[in-house]
Amino acid sequence: MTVERAILAFAGVMVLLSLALTYYVHPNFVWLTAFVGANLFQSAFSGFCPAAMVLKKMFGLPTEAEKARAA
Repeated sequence: MTVERAILAFAGVMVLLSLALTYYVHPNFVWLTAFVGANLFQSAFSGFCPAAMVLKKMFGLPTEAEKARAA
């Protein structure tokens, strides 16, 4: 798994979790969904994603470019 794939999986889990929390716990959890969406939107344009840095440091996941160079 690469950092890019892990980010997509993490974002999907966070959206589903926040929607479940919104439904079962409190309607204000919808703001977590909005935050995840806004973070994905800004990272598409800026290339900056804090979660990518955390995943790379914590789990040592390679980027797509690093994986392609190794092959």
